[in-house]
Amino acid sequence: MSGEGQDVEVDVLIIGAGPVGLFGAYYAGARGLSVAIVDSLSQLGGQVTAMYPEKQIYDIAALPAVSGRELVRGLVDQAGQYDPVYLLGQEAQDHTVIPAAEGVIRHVVATSTGTRISCGALIITGGIGTFTPRPLLAGEEFLGRGLEYFVPDPSAYAGQDVVIVGGGDSAIDWCLMLEPIAATVTLVHRREQFRAHGASVEKVRASRVTILTNAEVTGLEGGDAIEKALVQVKNGDAHTVACQRVVAALGFTANLGPLREWDLELHDNRHLVVDSAMRTNRPGIFAAGDITDYDGKVRLIAVGFGEVATAVNNAAVHIDPDAQLFPGHSTDTPHDVPVAVPA
Repeated sequence: MSGEGQDVEVDVLIIGAGPVGLFGAYYAGARGLSVAIVDSLSQLGGQVTAMYPEKQIYDIAALPAVSGRELVRGLVDQAGQYDPVYLLGQEAQDHTVIPAAEGVIRHVVATSTGTRISCGALIITGGIGTFTPRPLLAGEEFLGRGLEYFVPDPSAYAGQDVVIVGGGDSAIDWCLMLEPIAATVTLVHRREQFRAHGASVEKVRASRVTILTNAEVTGLEGGDAIEKALVQVKNGDAHTVACQRVVAALGFTANLGPLREWDLELHDNRHLVVDSAMRTNRPGIFAAGDITDYDGKVRLIAVGFGEVATAVNNAAVHIDPDAQLFPGHSTDTPHDVPVAVPA
Protein backbone atom coordinates (compact mmCIF):
# COMPACT_ATOMS: atom_id res chain seq x y z
CA MET A 1 0.00 0.00 0.00
CA SER A 2 1.23 3.50 -0.70
CA GLY A 3 -0.26 6.93 -0.50
CA GLU A 4 0.28 10.61 0.06
CA GLY A 5 -1.44 13.44 1.84
CA GLN A 6 -2.96 11.01 4.33
CA ASP A 7 -2.76 10.41 8.08
CA VAL A 8 -1.18 7.10 9.06
CA GLU A 9 -0.94 5.64 12.56
CA VAL A 10 1.36 2.69 13.22
CA ASP A 11 3.50 1.22 15.97
CA VAL A 12 6.77 1.64 14.07
CA LEU A 13 7.80 3.93 11.23
CA ILE A 14 10.83 2.80 9.23
CA ILE A 15 12.61 5.49 7.22
CA GLY A 16 14.33 3.83 4.28
CA ALA A 17 13.00 1.02 2.08
CA GLY A 18 16.30 -0.68 1.28
CA PRO A 19 17.07 -4.29 2.22
CA VAL A 20 17.60 -3.47 5.91
CA GLY A 21 14.36 -1.49 6.13
CA LEU A 22 12.41 -4.24 4.37
CA PHE A 23 13.77 -6.90 6.72
CA GLY A 24 12.89 -4.59 9.62
CA ALA A 25 9.30 -4.45 8.33
CA TYR A 26 9.15 -8.24 8.33
CA TYR A 27 10.66 -8.55 11.78
CA ALA A 28 8.40 -5.88 13.28
CA GLY A 29 5.39 -7.59 11.74
CA ALA A 30 6.50 -10.90 13.20
CA ARG A 31 6.55 -9.19 16.59
CA GLY A 32 2.95 -8.08 16.10
CA LEU A 33 3.81 -4.43 15.41
CA SER A 34 2.14 -2.43 12.67
CA VAL A 35 4.64 -0.80 10.30
CA ALA A 36 4.91 1.97 7.73
CA ILE A 37 7.95 2.54 5.52
CA VAL A 38 8.71 5.90 3.93
CA ASP A 39 11.31 6.38 1.19
CA SER A 40 12.18 9.24 -1.13
CA LEU A 41 12.64 6.82 -4.05
CA SER A 42 9.65 5.68 -6.07
CA GLN A 43 10.47 1.97 -5.77
CA LEU A 44 11.49 -0.45 -3.06
CA GLY A 45 15.05 -1.62 -2.57
CA GLY A 46 16.97 1.59 -1.89
CA GLN A 47 20.56 1.72 -3.10
CA VAL A 48 20.44 -1.89 -4.34
CA THR A 49 17.56 -1.19 -6.74
CA ALA A 50 18.88 2.21 -7.75
CA MET A 51 22.49 1.31 -8.38
CA TYR A 52 23.09 -2.41 -8.93
CA PRO A 53 19.85 -4.40 -9.37
CA GLU A 54 21.43 -7.07 -11.57
CA LYS A 55 24.76 -7.36 -9.78
CA GLN A 56 25.37 -10.60 -7.90
CA ILE A 57 25.68 -10.30 -4.12
CA TYR A 58 27.72 -13.06 -2.49
CA ASP A 59 27.62 -12.36 1.26
CA ILE A 60 23.96 -12.99 2.12
CA ALA A 61 23.67 -15.94 4.48
CA ALA A 62 22.49 -19.20 2.85
CA LEU A 63 22.52 -17.66 -0.65
CA PRO A 64 25.75 -18.41 -2.53
CA ALA A 65 24.82 -15.70 -5.02
CA VAL A 66 21.74 -13.53 -5.49
CA SER A 67 21.08 -10.54 -7.70
CA GLY A 68 20.05 -7.30 -6.08
CA ARG A 69 16.66 -7.53 -7.76
CA GLU A 70 16.07 -11.09 -6.49
CA LEU A 71 17.13 -10.12 -2.98
CA VAL A 72 14.73 -7.18 -2.89
CA ARG A 73 11.91 -9.30 -4.32
CA GLY A 74 12.40 -11.89 -1.60
CA LEU A 75 12.49 -9.26 1.14
CA VAL A 76 9.31 -7.63 -0.19
CA ASP A 77 7.56 -11.02 -0.20
CA GLN A 78 8.80 -11.74 3.32
CA ALA A 79 7.61 -8.37 4.67
CA GLY A 80 4.34 -8.64 2.73
CA GLN A 81 3.05 -11.28 5.14
CA TYR A 82 2.33 -8.42 7.55
CA ASP A 83 0.97 -5.78 5.12
CA PRO A 84 3.32 -2.86 5.79
CA VAL A 85 2.19 0.56 4.57
CA TYR A 86 4.56 1.77 1.85
CA LEU A 87 4.88 5.53 1.44
CA LEU A 88 7.15 5.86 -1.58
CA GLY A 89 8.34 8.89 -3.49
CA GLN A 90 8.16 11.09 -0.42
CA GLU A 91 10.83 12.36 1.93
CA ALA A 92 10.57 12.30 5.72
CA GLN A 93 10.90 15.95 6.69
CA ASP A 94 9.47 17.37 9.92
CA HIS A 95 9.62 15.47 13.19
CA THR A 96 7.66 16.38 16.30
CA VAL A 97 6.93 14.65 19.59
CA ILE A 98 3.49 14.86 21.17
CA PRO A 99 2.39 13.61 24.60
CA ALA A 100 -0.02 10.69 24.75
CA ALA A 101 -1.75 8.93 27.65
CA GLU A 102 0.10 8.17 30.89
CA GLY A 103 3.29 9.99 29.99
CA VAL A 104 3.83 8.05 26.74
CA ILE A 105 4.96 10.09 23.77
CA ARG A 106 4.15 9.69 20.09
CA HIS A 107 6.42 10.63 17.24
CA VAL A 108 4.84 12.43 14.29
CA VAL A 109 6.69 12.65 10.99
CA ALA A 110 5.45 14.78 8.11
CA THR A 111 6.59 13.96 4.58
CA SER A 112 7.19 16.05 1.50
CA THR A 113 3.76 15.12 0.12
CA GLY A 114 1.81 16.10 3.23
CA THR A 115 1.46 12.62 4.74
CA ARG A 116 1.59 12.61 8.55
CA ILE A 117 2.69 9.40 10.27
CA SER A 118 2.12 8.92 14.00
CA CYS A 119 4.14 6.15 15.61
CA GLY A 120 5.43 4.83 18.90
CA ALA A 121 9.00 4.46 17.65
CA LEU A 122 11.12 5.34 14.62
CA ILE A 123 13.80 3.21 12.98
CA ILE A 124 16.03 4.98 10.47
CA THR A 125 17.50 2.63 7.87
CA GLY A 126 18.27 5.25 5.25
CA GLY A 127 21.55 3.80 3.98
CA ILE A 128 23.65 6.75 2.89
CA GLY A 129 20.75 9.16 2.95
CA THR A 130 18.31 10.61 0.44
CA PHE A 131 19.10 9.79 -3.19
CA THR A 132 18.83 12.46 -5.86
CA PRO A 133 19.69 11.33 -9.40
CA ARG A 134 22.19 13.45 -11.30
CA PRO A 135 20.18 14.87 -14.20
CA LEU A 136 20.80 14.46 -17.92
CA LEU A 137 20.77 18.17 -18.67
CA ALA A 138 20.57 17.60 -22.43
CA GLY A 139 16.98 16.43 -22.50
CA GLU A 140 15.56 16.94 -19.00
CA GLU A 141 12.31 18.14 -20.59
CA PHE A 142 11.62 14.53 -21.64
CA LEU A 143 11.66 13.22 -18.06
CA GLY A 144 8.68 10.90 -17.75
CA ARG A 145 8.22 10.92 -21.53
CA GLY A 146 10.89 8.40 -22.37
CA LEU A 147 13.70 9.66 -20.13
CA GLU A 148 14.05 7.86 -16.80
CA TYR A 149 16.63 7.44 -14.05
CA PHE A 150 15.42 4.01 -12.91
CA VAL A 151 13.94 0.94 -14.56
CA PRO A 152 11.25 -0.18 -12.11
CA ASP A 153 9.46 -2.29 -14.74
CA PRO A 154 11.75 -3.85 -17.37
CA SER A 155 8.76 -5.13 -19.36
CA ALA A 156 7.98 -1.54 -20.42
CA TYR A 157 11.22 -1.62 -22.45
CA ALA A 158 10.39 -4.77 -24.39
CA GLY A 159 10.75 -4.21 -28.13
CA GLN A 160 11.99 -0.65 -27.62
CA ASP A 161 15.15 1.06 -28.85
CA VAL A 162 16.96 2.07 -25.68
CA VAL A 163 19.87 4.41 -25.00
CA ILE A 164 21.62 4.03 -21.65
CA VAL A 165 23.92 6.83 -20.48
CA GLY A 166 26.69 6.21 -17.95
CA GLY A 167 29.69 4.06 -17.15
CA GLY A 168 29.09 2.77 -13.63
CA ASP A 169 27.51 -0.37 -12.22
CA SER A 170 23.98 0.92 -12.72
CA ALA A 171 24.46 1.63 -16.42
CA ILE A 172 26.08 -1.74 -17.03
CA ASP A 173 23.42 -3.57 -15.02
CA TRP A 174 20.61 -1.88 -16.97
CA CYS A 175 22.33 -2.97 -20.20
CA LEU A 176 22.51 -6.58 -19.07
CA MET A 177 18.90 -6.55 -17.90
CA LEU A 178 17.38 -4.88 -20.98
CA GLU A 179 19.51 -6.36 -23.78
CA PRO A 180 17.54 -9.64 -23.93
CA ILE A 181 14.16 -7.89 -24.27
CA ALA A 182 14.80 -4.55 -26.00
CA ALA A 183 14.93 -4.19 -29.78
CA THR A 184 18.30 -2.42 -29.48
CA VAL A 185 20.45 -1.10 -26.65
CA THR A 186 23.08 1.62 -27.10
CA LEU A 187 25.42 2.48 -24.24
CA VAL A 188 26.91 6.00 -24.21
CA HIS A 189 29.79 6.75 -21.85
CA ARG A 190 31.89 9.90 -21.74
CA ARG A 191 35.14 8.04 -20.99
CA GLU A 192 37.02 5.13 -22.51
CA GLN A 193 37.22 3.17 -19.25
CA PHE A 194 34.22 2.01 -17.22
CA ARG A 195 33.85 2.29 -13.45
CA ALA A 196 31.68 -0.81 -13.30
CA HIS A 197 32.84 -4.28 -12.28
CA GLY A 198 35.12 -5.66 -14.99
CA ALA A 199 33.31 -8.99 -15.38
CA SER A 200 30.01 -7.19 -15.95
CA VAL A 201 31.59 -4.88 -18.52
CA GLU A 202 32.93 -7.88 -20.43
CA LYS A 203 29.43 -9.41 -20.50
CA VAL A 204 28.13 -6.21 -22.09
CA ARG A 205 30.96 -6.19 -24.63
CA ALA A 206 30.11 -9.78 -25.55
CA SER A 207 26.41 -8.93 -26.01
CA ARG A 208 24.68 -7.14 -28.86
CA VAL A 209 24.78 -3.81 -27.01
CA THR A 210 26.27 -1.00 -29.13
CA ILE A 211 28.92 0.82 -27.08
CA LEU A 212 29.88 4.45 -27.75
CA THR A 213 32.74 5.62 -25.54
CA ASN A 214 34.36 9.06 -25.27
CA ALA A 215 30.88 10.28 -26.15
CA GLU A 216 28.09 12.35 -24.64
CA VAL A 217 24.38 12.75 -25.27
CA THR A 218 24.04 16.38 -26.35
CA GLY A 219 20.31 16.41 -26.90
CA LEU A 220 17.07 14.48 -27.15
CA GLU A 221 14.51 15.11 -29.86
CA GLY A 222 10.91 14.14 -30.37
CA GLY A 223 7.34 15.27 -29.95
CA ASP A 224 5.26 13.95 -27.10
CA ALA A 225 7.97 11.35 -26.48
CA ILE A 226 11.60 10.76 -27.35
CA GLU A 227 12.34 9.79 -30.93
CA LYS A 228 16.13 10.19 -31.12
CA ALA A 229 19.23 10.94 -29.10
CA LEU A 230 22.02 13.16 -30.40
CA VAL A 231 25.45 11.80 -29.46
CA GLN A 232 28.74 13.65 -29.90
CA VAL A 233 32.00 11.68 -29.86
CA LYS A 234 35.15 13.51 -28.73
CA ASN A 235 36.93 12.89 -32.02
CA GLY A 236 34.29 14.91 -33.80
CA ASP A 237 31.92 12.18 -35.00
CA ALA A 238 28.23 12.83 -34.41
CA HIS A 239 25.59 10.12 -34.17
CA THR A 240 21.84 10.24 -34.27
CA VAL A 241 20.46 7.22 -32.43
CA ALA A 242 16.81 6.37 -32.94
CA CYS A 243 15.25 5.50 -29.58
CA GLN A 244 12.04 5.61 -27.61
CA ARG A 245 13.66 5.19 -24.19
CA VAL A 246 16.67 6.78 -22.50
CA VAL A 247 17.95 5.65 -19.11
CA ALA A 248 20.33 8.17 -17.52
CA ALA A 249 22.49 6.27 -15.03
CA LEU A 250 24.74 9.17 -14.10
CA GLY A 251 24.92 8.48 -10.39
CA PHE A 252 23.24 10.01 -7.40
CA THR A 253 23.94 12.58 -4.76
CA ALA A 254 23.08 11.48 -1.24
CA ASN A 255 22.74 13.33 2.03
CA LEU A 256 20.85 13.15 5.30
CA GLY A 257 18.55 15.95 4.21
CA PRO A 258 15.98 17.00 6.81
CA LEU A 259 17.30 14.41 9.29
CA ARG A 260 20.05 16.90 10.04
CA GLU A 261 17.43 19.07 11.73
CA TRP A 262 16.26 16.32 14.11
CA ASP A 263 18.97 16.93 16.73
CA LEU A 264 20.45 13.49 16.19
CA GLU A 265 24.09 12.90 17.15
CA LEU A 266 26.20 12.54 14.02
CA HIS A 267 29.62 11.08 13.30
CA ASP A 268 31.58 12.58 10.39
CA ASN A 269 28.51 14.72 9.74
CA ARG A 270 26.81 11.87 7.86
CA HIS A 271 26.29 8.84 10.12
CA LEU A 272 23.95 8.44 13.08
CA VAL A 273 25.64 7.46 16.34
CA VAL A 274 23.91 4.51 18.04
CA ASP A 275 24.54 2.33 21.08
CA SER A 276 24.44 -1.47 21.29
CA ALA A 277 20.62 -1.38 21.32
CA MET A 278 20.61 0.68 18.09
CA ARG A 279 19.30 3.66 20.06
CA THR A 280 20.18 7.15 18.88
CA ASN A 281 20.48 10.02 21.35
CA ARG A 282 16.75 10.74 20.91
CA PRO A 283 14.36 8.55 22.94
CA GLY A 284 12.25 6.36 20.68
CA ILE A 285 14.45 6.89 17.61
CA PHE A 286 16.56 3.92 16.55
CA ALA A 287 18.73 3.31 13.50
CA ALA A 288 20.26 0.38 11.64
CA GLY A 289 22.30 -0.34 8.55
CA ASP A 290 24.85 1.75 6.69
CA ILE A 291 23.57 5.01 8.13
CA THR A 292 24.73 4.08 11.64
CA ASP A 293 28.09 4.41 13.32
CA TYR A 294 29.61 2.88 16.45
CA ASP A 295 33.00 1.52 17.44
CA GLY A 296 33.81 -1.46 15.21
CA LYS A 297 31.04 -0.74 12.69
CA VAL A 298 31.10 -2.90 9.53
CA ARG A 299 28.91 -1.76 6.64
CA LEU A 300 27.45 -4.92 5.11
CA ILE A 301 23.84 -5.82 4.31
CA ALA A 302 24.28 -8.93 6.46
CA VAL A 303 25.28 -6.78 9.44
CA GLY A 304 22.33 -4.46 8.83
CA PHE A 305 19.89 -7.36 9.05
CA GLY A 306 21.08 -8.14 12.57
CA GLU A 307 21.10 -4.48 13.56
CA VAL A 308 17.52 -3.89 12.48
CA ALA A 309 16.32 -6.99 14.37
CA THR A 310 18.02 -5.53 17.46
CA ALA A 311 16.42 -2.15 16.79
CA VAL A 312 12.94 -3.66 16.38
CA ASN A 313 13.20 -5.66 19.60
CA ASN A 314 14.32 -2.61 21.58
CA ALA A 315 11.68 -0.45 19.90
CA ALA A 316 9.03 -2.98 20.98
CA VAL A 317 10.12 -2.55 24.61
CA HIS A 318 10.23 1.22 24.21
CA ILE A 319 6.61 1.17 23.01
CA ASP A 320 5.50 -1.32 25.68
CA PRO A 321 7.86 -1.61 28.68
CA ASP A 322 6.14 -4.85 29.67
CA ALA A 323 7.07 -6.51 26.38
CA GLN A 324 9.85 -9.10 26.22
CA LEU A 325 13.07 -7.85 24.65
CA PHE A 326 13.67 -11.24 23.02
CA PRO A 327 10.40 -12.66 21.72
CA GLY A 328 11.77 -16.12 21.02
CA HIS A 329 12.88 -17.78 17.83
CA SER A 330 10.88 -17.62 14.59
CA THR A 331 10.40 -21.39 14.81
CA ASP A 332 8.33 -20.85 17.95
CA THR A 333 5.62 -19.00 15.99
CA PRO A 334 3.67 -20.48 13.05
CA HIS A 335 4.40 -18.67 9.76
CA ASP A 336 2.02 -19.05 6.85
CA VAL A 337 4.77 -19.45 4.27
CA PRO A 338 5.41 -22.36 1.92
CA VAL A 339 8.33 -24.53 2.97
CA ALA A 340 10.46 -26.33 0.39
CA VAL A 341 10.66 -30.05 1.11
CA PRO A 342 13.64 -31.94 -0.35
CA ALA A 343 12.69 -34.59 -2.89
